Amino acid sequence: MTQTAERTRQILVAGIGNAWLRDDGFGGAVAKLLSERELPAGVHVADFGSGGLDLAYEVMRGYDALVLIDVSRQGGTAGTLYVMEVESDDVDGQIEDGQMLDPHDMNPQTVLRFVKYVGGWPGRVFVVACEPEVVEDVGFGLSDAVSGSVARAADVVLETIAELGSDPGRCARPSSQA
Repeated sequence: MTQTAERTRQILVAGIGNAWLRDDGFGGAVAKLLSERELPAGVHVADFGSGGLDLAYEVMRGYDALVLIDVSRQGGTAGTLYVMEVESDDVDGQIEDGQMLDPHDMNPQTVLRFVKYVGGWPGRVFVVACEPEVVEDVGFGLSDAVSGSVARAADVVLETIAELGSDPGRCARPSSQA
């Protein structure tokens, strides 16, 4: 009888957004906080800022799961957290011949579309998002409402990672609001 070691699931946690657009820097702030915490084996945290093409290439390295951290206008109160699972079937993986993708405008939807197109879908994909207050103004620093949600968002990311690790096949879907 041969024993084989169980492979450690590889999970990429990606903070995204432009820190120079106030609350859009939320993903980077959460990624920074997570990088200061003890993380389970196989979990990689990075702040990709607005470098969506870099994120797409990193995802294609072959992760079992991806957790994106970003802002998202859902109509709630500033600072409200959301957890959403993105199914592969929900993302249009078609890119027409000759269609250009702007490497400077690679939002999460475009990144996932590109990754799906090239066959690099990372298993399970979650978005942990925060309702922003200020993203239209150029400036540095999160609003008070969004800043107050950074630590809770880091906890939500860790809870999501724990659920992913507890059932390699299919874990319970986190609630739509955190």
